[in-house]
Amino acid sequence: MAIEITVEDMTCEGCEDIVEDALEDVAGVQNAEADREDGVVTVEGDADVEALVDAVGRAGYQASA
Repeated sequence: MAIEITVEDMTCEGCEDIVEDALEDVAGVQNAEADREDGVVTVEGDADVEALVDAVGRAGYQASA
């Protein structure tokens, strides 16, 4: 199942990497693909949406589902 999360303030490839790494550490995530131009991250897997938003927040970015 794919989950799309809106993430603010990703401005470069490094930002994408930080967000993807944070999300890939969440239980149930198989893959995370960030797109800074669209301000979204697509997450594959069956992770809890709230856990995903929290992980992005801990990485220093504001997210919403």
